[in-house]
Amino acid sequence: MSVDSTSKKDAEQARKDALERIFTSVCSLTAETKAGHFDELRDQTGGLRKPWKTFFGYLGEVGISGLPASSDTIARLIQQNGISYNVYADNQDQARPWSLNPLPMLIEPADWRNIATSMAQRAKLLNAIVQDVYGQQRLIRGGYLPSALVLGHPGYLRPMQGVQPPGGVHLHVVAFDIARGPKGRWWVIGQRTQSPSGLGYVLENRLIVSRLFPEAYREMRVQHIASSYKRLLDSMKTAAALITQDTPRFALLTPGPYSETYFEHAYLARYLGLPLVEGADLTVRNDRLYLKTLHGLQPIHGLLRRLDDDFCDPLELRADSSLGVPGLLQAVRAGNVVMANSLGTSFLESPAVQGFLPAISEYLLGETLKMPSLNTWWCGEVAAWKDISPDLDTQVIKPTYSTSSRTNFQPAIASVLSEKDRQMWRDRIEQQPDLYTTQSYLPFSQAPTWQEDRVTPRTAMLRVYAIADGKGEWQVLPGGMTRIATVDPHIVSIQSGGSTLDTWVMTEQPVDTYSMLPSREKIPRWTASEQLVSSRSAENLFWLGRYTERCESVVRLAKEALVLVSTNQQDSLPVLNDVMSVLGESHKLIPKDTPSLTESAVIFGRTLISGLAKKDQGGLIDNIDALEHALKAVRDRLPAEHAEIAQTMRQMVLRTPSRTAIDTIEVLDALSIQLVALVGFQSDRMTRDLGWHMLTVGRLIERLISLSEVLCTFFSNAAAYTPRGFETLLVLFDSSITYRTRYQRQQDVHALMDLLVTDETNPRSIQCILRSLADEIRYLPDSALLMASMPTFNPQGEAILKQVDTIRALSLFAAQLSDEISRRFFTLAVERHFAS
Repeated sequence: MSVDSTSKKDAEQARKDALERIFTSVCSLTAETKAGHFDELRDQTGGLRKPWKTFFGYLGEVGISGLPASSDTIARLIQQNGISYNVYADNQDQARPWSLNPLPMLIEPADWRNIATSMAQRAKLLNAIVQDVYGQQRLIRGGYLPSALVLGHPGYLRPMQGVQPPGGVHLHVVAFDIARGPKGRWWVIGQRTQSPSGLGYVLENRLIVSRLFPEAYREMRVQHIASSYKRLLDSMKTAAALITQDTPRFALLTPGPYSETYFEHAYLARYLGLPLVEGADLTVRNDRLYLKTLHGLQPIHGLLRRLDDDFCDPLELRADSSLGVPGLLQAVRAGNVVMANSLGTSFLESPAVQGFLPAISEYLLGETLKMPSLNTWWCGEVAAWKDISPDLDTQVIKPTYSTSSRTNFQPAIASVLSEKDRQMWRDRIEQQPDLYTTQSYLPFSQAPTWQEDRVTPRTAMLRVYAIADGKGEWQVLPGGMTRIATVDPHIVSIQSGGSTLDTWVMTEQPVDTYSMLPSREKIPRWTASEQLVSSRSAENLFWLGRYTERCESVVRLAKEALVLVSTNQQDSLPVLNDVMSVLGESHKLIPKDTPSLTESAVIFGRTLISGLAKKDQGGLIDNIDALEHALKAVRDRLPAEHAEIAQTMRQMVLRTPSRTAIDTIEVLDALSIQLVALVGFQSDRMTRDLGWHMLTVGRLIERLISLSEVLCTFFSNAAAYTPRGFETLLVLFDSSITYRTRYQRQQDVHALMDLLVTDETNPRSIQCILRSLADEIRYLPDSALLMASMPTFNPQGEAILKQVDTIRALSLFAAQLSDEISRRFFTLAVERHFAS
């Protein structure tokens, strides 16, 4: 035997030994799976299943030892990207961070073929059911679906009866919740047809986890998912081609920033290249849907909606809804809007429907269901309730009408209840049987997760997505969102504190390398006329600019006031103290009747420090909250760092009330840095579109109002003529370094006015602000009237006090300009803005 062959054998044996050590190490780190549950990680012998051997083989000993760091990396990325999932019961001011475990859920090719074909079949079946229920109603007349279950369901919309969508596609995307039983078989647990959530989170999970384990992701031939998102758009385009001969325009309809999944709405809209709109952004004219933009009304041919049916149209559905679009149903009935998904499909989400699907599939498709549902009994059928009542302890009790808050409740697993509680449920069901559905209890499989420095099995349920292909069939996204239980092993729910796993589908076919970024040859030339900046987005960007500038002004003023508090008062003349007290009151840093700096510097300082974090006073924390609110409303247009900066500033301010003046000054310095970063992101990380110009206009208007007030107050009270007042005014204009560079330590009031008023190279001079404001206004639609109102400002040679009077008038002009811009461009919506 040659030396080379011997060394190869030795190397191969060493590799096998190393892998065996890795597998043994993983098994030793793994807790036991609960009895009666399928183990996704280990086989019957206790060894790792083949996919997990491959996965941990690519991780190696170094990768396994780095799993704790992977968890920290995920937490950091989630915070940086502002990925959140809030719950209505939670404090609305605190969004809950998204929860993602580093270990993926691994699906083998054979398993996936079964899942994909089964879910595509079910999606086709569900679409056929909707088509029939709102059409000929053969299923109801033939007894395949009880009329009471369908027509009595809150999700059945009578205004949609007889309405057929363009192309006949009601369900462009359907989500299925499936789980593996104790014997390894997959079962369908439920389905989401109204406005299925999770596609944005699926994408974000994939981006994070695939970067954590790039070698394993690449070498295990994990199928990519981008094509499925393109398929969703293509499906809507195919339907929209029946409505318009022009290039169709779509939008993603969201309830707004207070939705629990608003992050996903913004993220998905950005990824798909759709404007993120709220109901107030849209209007119906002559049975057609339009988006209110800065350029006027622009037609919208389709909506990817994340708004529940009830709230979509206050004219025909919930009259108290402020989230919908009046007249939307009429536009849909006229066939002028593609809805993904159609209105009135939520009755399919009832668990009671599951029990009737096998027979319906035979009737409509001539096929048996490829994947079974759990055994289901709708208690509204007397025979069904009589049949299952004696065996209630084997069932899970679920609400038949979960889409209605009046009839919804948390499912109850009867086997874990006491006999007294089970009897209570029996009594409830006897009183109103149609409200209750029971399904056989299925112990879900347990997937490996990384918890507290070990591999811990957790109960898992997989959500997969079937997407219409525009040709009468549905394709399943090769992946999905695996949800795991972290608190109660019986409850797999994000709302109940659960977590998620990325889902890796391994393929034996070529990996799809499609990207949502089109190739260079296919990119159409973009033109300014294609800008779809909604009025609401423009309004929030305008106020984002104002609040950013206002926060800077307030922070700078608060810091200078505290500098005066913490230094020797003999160095500061009463006139300066009085000016700072006046400005502190006008900027809501201190309440009225607070002793001035001259009267009591100690009380003034304590009041200012404690007031920084007081809400509903119009002060710093309120401005930061308003800034964050505006950020959330347009997060689809901004880099993720914006949200992180706003949250950081908020936390910093809330820690100030118990600090000393010196410590608070340090906090304000840190806040200034955060604000500089925020302005930097706005300046360098945003496209110079109409939205950016509107943001800049807002910032310049606020700067003109604030600095005009500061300058006029300093000169009207003669504080600018004192040495310390002179320096303070330069600091408040952020112009100290420039002045010292030019004039060293000489204090000359005329030189000061030249720098702060007429110097067009100083971005904070009044003249420069006016010129910049005029330049930005020219970009706004129909700007001629606004430009005509711009004042002529040429103070050269005027006396100082006359210049001050002119500048005071400019402050009033800026406030009036803000009102005029609001009147001309913004929607009449109730917003959390307060005047300067």
